[in-house]
Amino acid sequence: MQKKSVFTFLKKTNIIGVFILLTVFLAGCSGSNSANSSGWFHEVFVDNFSALIKFIAEFFNDNYGLSIIIITIAIRLVVMPFMIKQTKNNLIMQDKMKELKPEMDEIQKKYKDKKDPESQRKMQAEMMQLYQKHNFNPLASFGGCLPVLIQFPFLIGFYYAIRQTPEIATHTFLWFNLGERDMLMIAIAVIVYFIQYKVSQIGLDPKMKKQMAIIGLMSPIMIGVISLNTFSALPLYWTVGGIIVIIQTLISKRIYLAHKREIEQSEQK
Repeated sequence: MQKKSVFTFLKKTNIIGVFILLTVFLAGCSGSNSANSSGWFHEVFVDNFSALIKFIAEFFNDNYGLSIIIITIAIRLVVMPFMIKQTKNNLIMQDKMKELKPEMDEIQKKYKDKKDPESQRKMQAEMMQLYQKHNFNPLASFGGCLPVLIQFPFLIGFYYAIRQTPEIATHTFLWFNLGERDMLMIAIAVIVYFIQYKVSQIGLDPKMKKQMAIIGLMSPIMIGVISLNTFSALPLYWTVGGIIVIIQTLISKRIYLAHKREIEQSEQK
């Protein structure tokens, strides 16, 4: 069996780690509502977000649905620079890997039938020499976690604020009651996250798409399952956030690809 590159392992570990973290968080959130929680995080993020939800809703004639949308957009705009940087870094890493792949394949082919520890060490040494030759750091893939982690205090804080603001449950928005389960809103949230998954695959090579398929599809499934066990204000929040992520991903990829074409054209002159 062909030995996988260091980058492939790190990339998958990076993504799977973030996915597991999100799964644990959302599963825990769906099972409890810590209305009486205390501590610095609750005071700094949850309480302030809850107060902000009420303030904006009152400004718009007790429209809590609109308040959730406005704050969601604001949060996403704040973290957008980090997300754009993450997308750009991922695209750069993918392009680097495409450049390195032929030489990596040659090294892996050379040691394909050599499974002893000494041969494996030599193979890894040659891989590292190749990375140094092209100024490529496979460990940089772990940097992709940082933008996600930076978002967590804001997104988690707002999530709990929605759950712990009782006024939301007594109001309606558009066709649904914010405090009750709405199947159409759940379906919309699932569709948005599926589209987000498809957009994230734009520009990936077929092998990477296949590797990411299961993880990517788990996101809309998880959103659907959790939404079935909570009130419709949360699918509304996820839907708006998902739409913004789709837009910023498309913008990031378009900007990067345009910049890449300019570089290629200048090199050809």
